[in-house]
Amino acid sequence: MGHCSESGSIKEEAALTTILLPKQGRSLEAYTLVHPASTYPTEGAFRTRTAYSAAHVVADAQSEAHPILGGAIDWDATLAYRKALWKLGFGVAEAMDTAQRGMGLTYEMAKELISISAEEAKKEKALLASGAGTDHLPADSTYTMSEIKQAYEEQCTFVEGTGSRIILMASRALAASARSAADYKDVYGHVLDGVQKPVILHWLGPMFDPKLTGYWGSETISRAMDDCLALIHQYEGKIDGIKISLLDKDKEIEMRAKLPASVRMYTGDDFNYPELIQGDGEQYSHALLGIFDAIAPAASEALRALDAEDKDQYREIFDKTVPLARHIFETPTYAYKTGIVFLAYLNGYQSHFRMIGGAEGARSVLHLSELFRLADQAGVLVDPALAAERMQLVLKLAGIEQKVMS
Repeated sequence: MGHCSESGSIKEEAALTTILLPKQGRSLEAYTLVHPASTYPTEGAFRTRTAYSAAHVVADAQSEAHPILGGAIDWDATLAYRKALWKLGFGVAEAMDTAQRGMGLTYEMAKELISISAEEAKKEKALLASGAGTDHLPADSTYTMSEIKQAYEEQCTFVEGTGSRIILMASRALAASARSAADYKDVYGHVLDGVQKPVILHWLGPMFDPKLTGYWGSETISRAMDDCLALIHQYEGKIDGIKISLLDKDKEIEMRAKLPASVRMYTGDDFNYPELIQGDGEQYSHALLGIFDAIAPAASEALRALDAEDKDQYREIFDKTVPLARHIFETPTYAYKTGIVFLAYLNGYQSHFRMIGGAEGARSVLHLSELFRLADQAGVLVDPALAAERMQLVLKLAGIEQKVMS
């Protein structure tokens, strides 16, 4: 993802490009890209924050497997993307919702993905945490708490067996089957008693997965937070941190202040990450974010500026990525994976815009066109000419004939 510049700072090259993009009302706009090509330095891990990027999977576009039934994964391209994230300083959060877990990525595929990434992480001495949940249980059924405990145990044992850290994923089966907060405490307490190393808890809001509505046993976020915090305080020695994705910065700040000193807050807020990671002078959040997959080079540069205590540079880099992030994660939020993969395609990190489950069709051409504009304005198009060329191909497939003009 970019290359090291000789000076160790962002290097820019000239040659701006103009492309015809569709707008609301079926009109076309001659859009001239505002940012030239950029390259970013890489310098190893970050010093002041732990930052995981949830990582997408690259579909095998030439497989005979039916995309609507899940399709197949290009393992080489998928692993190459993880190597690029590690090189930029990120830990990889593996087999999570960004990888279409439960929305195209089956548990059997997730197991292979985790195994492959874990082997490479050992070679690279890189940071990896992988999702363990209950998604091998057949969907649209309810289960006893004993069955859910057993399902969690099976996946946790597998993840720990690969050498990866565990991200204890929110469970659709538990959300559908639990009758009270006591059921959540029973299940999580049992699972935490059995893990070998501290885990990262995972609280995913219903905007990311509607089947997780009412998680922790309450429809009220404040009550759910209280119950979750009680669990964390009881089992703090088994918990490295908690990642919350509620898109509500005030709730995250409130919860962060109530965590035990040894437990980290990993922001999953793809709208308010610059402020939350920077903190308020007393407390701050670490990161486990899907948007980092899309903006990885810029995010790496911003976090290095924070390491250097250059808060102005940190905010200058990060703040201009927020409109892009808010667009990628707009309602329906769970369709954000399409934008993540589309940006990887524009930036040349994969050769096609195909997804497992056929999810490339989850966003409109207007949405993708606005994503292109915002990615340019955020300065995250590594090679704008290549991005414009690939955008043109997507537009032609949608029946929008036009030429890229240099």
